[in-house]
Amino acid sequence: MANHLTPTELARESGLERRDVILKCIELGVPIFNGRIDKTLFLSSLREPSAASAQRPQPAGA
Repeated sequence: MANHLTPTELARESGLERRDVILKCIELGVPIFNGRIDKTLFLSSLREPSAASAQRPQPAGA
């Protein structure tokens, strides 16, 4: 089982579009090295911000 996938392969596995995979990598700071993305790092980075934002308290007056 490969762990470093192309954006197209990772899009297929994650249910996203290829373009969205690349944009998420840029947004989340997941490196794309030689056209390949670490699947485990990408998927864990996708889950992490949603969990952190759900736990983060809202500022007063917002």
